[in-house]
Amino acid sequence: MDQIVSKVDPKLLELLVCPLSKARLRFDREANELVSEKARLAYPIRDGVPIMLVSEARRLED
Repeated sequence: MDQIVSKVDPKLLELLVCPLSKARLRFDREANELVSEKARLAYPIRDGVPIMLVSEARRLED
């Protein structure tokens, strides 16, 4: 079963920042995540809704 990439409103992406670092986020379309380079976290997007909880974020490898 293929993972369906959620459609996220581009205007929403412009407004969102990392809750930990307050830095801008980069949308990773392939992984369907919002990435905070500064905090080294990737926040998942489920059903088109960004899950902006540090506890739900995936830590980025160096």
